Amino acid sequence: MKKIITSVFAILLFATTNSQNISGNWTGKVQISAEKTLEFNFHITKDSDNYITIIDIPTNRVTGLKPKATTFENNTLLVDGTNLGIKYEGIFDAGTQKIKGNFSESGNTIPLILEKSKNKSKAIAGRPQEPTKPYPYHEEEVHFTNNTADVTLAGTFTSPKTNKKHPVVILITGSGPQDRDQTFVGHKTFLVLADYLTKRGIAVLRYDDRGTSESTGTFSTATTEDFANDVVAAINYLKTRNDIDTKNIGLIGHSEGGIIAPLAANKTKDDIAFIISLAGTGIIGSDLVYNQVISMRAFPVPDEEAFNSTMRKAIDIASSSKKLLEVQSELKQLYTNEVAPILKPMLGSDEKTEQVLNSLVSARTTPWMRYFYNYNPADEYAKITIPVLSLNGTKDKQVPAKIHQEGIRKALEKANNKNFKIIELEGLNHLFQEAETGEMDEYSAIDQTFSPQALEIILNWILVQVE
Repeated sequence: MKKIITSVFAILLFATTNSQNISGNWTGKVQISAEKTLEFNFHITKDSDNYITIIDIPTNRVTGLKPKATTFENNTLLVDGTNLGIKYEGIFDAGTQKIKGNFSESGNTIPLILEKSKNKSKAIAGRPQEPTKPYPYHEEEVHFTNNTADVTLAGTFTSPKTNKKHPVVILITGSGPQDRDQTFVGHKTFLVLADYLTKRGIAVLRYDDRGTSESTGTFSTATTEDFANDVVAAINYLKTRNDIDTKNIGLIGHSEGGIIAPLAANKTKDDIAFIISLAGTGIIGSDLVYNQVISMRAFPVPDEEAFNSTMRKAIDIASSSKKLLEVQSELKQLYTNEVAPILKPMLGSDEKTEQVLNSLVSARTTPWMRYFYNYNPADEYAKITIPVLSLNGTKDKQVPAKIHQEGIRKALEKANNKNFKIIELEGLNHLFQEAETGEMDEYSAIDQTFSPQALEIILNWILVQVE
């Protein structure tokens, strides 16, 4: 699952004095590791009395991030990125003409200092596999509604230029707020996948997550089940079209999308013809999160065994059925007793330590996280009898192939599913790139967006299902 802060699907902003218009370009740098520094560019404009910010992260080839709101009052800059699951708050220093603040996301807090820049951002070139217009197929901007949640989802529907009714797939994004192209560290995974399939006879619907880009609603309060209901809305929309084969509607989900797909399929009875899981998980969420805490931690700790024990306790508390306030109180006590002594020497002050502890508590108790802890995709796959293709890369560090593939395999066997295929693709990472290490900091350095081998396997398997 993606970590927006570590892969840096991140953001923030800018400011000057209370009476001053802060429109313009602002920049800041964050030292992520000894080898890597991330540069952030914030483009601020003013519309009447409101500020609007667009953020680029050129280090990771990320452009066009749009926080929900920006305010600057009493020398305090606040960037409300609840639509993206982030927050930035900083104080303008009149002496240095800089903003000194902190950016928080998913329990991670980092200092970020912003200063005015006279330089214009350079255009970021697209990756080699990204298609360019005009496309040799139909492309249509579409909207459909999840009436239960009062959410309107905006997307793109592509279809071959023939008069036939086409099989169609719905692309389901991974965790974190994603646009319809699943733009991540400079790669547009779903744009490349949709282009490849549509050129070869398969129609594709992809859409912005709720609360992201052009879709309405709020992302930060939604759960995996809410996202599954959005997929159901997409299925219902496709059934109203006269240019698709409604008996051949498939779901392709990446990462979290791979666990949303079986949940959505089980909600729609006989409407789905097949499922493809790309780097999807096969174990209960609490175990997945614990495994990632250990394998993906970016900082050393003095006592590995003690730290891991604390993280297990924290996850057990957060995943309990107790009421939210009780869970938050227990977590804060645990972190104060067992995490604060580790953090304070690194952060240097009680105030900063307290801020990080509060962020950790908030991150562990979001609606999405508490649902995810207790959701086991194997329970849904155990009800799936339609064809399933599950792909994972052998260098996937976020969702290691063997444990998750085995969970999916056992569930499908339990369902007595007669048509499933589980494949580990040698040398591919979580994004299905041909990788050296598979680590997240390598994603943006790789020009390839999607392995041609993986694309071919996906296409050929679909063609067999829709014959």
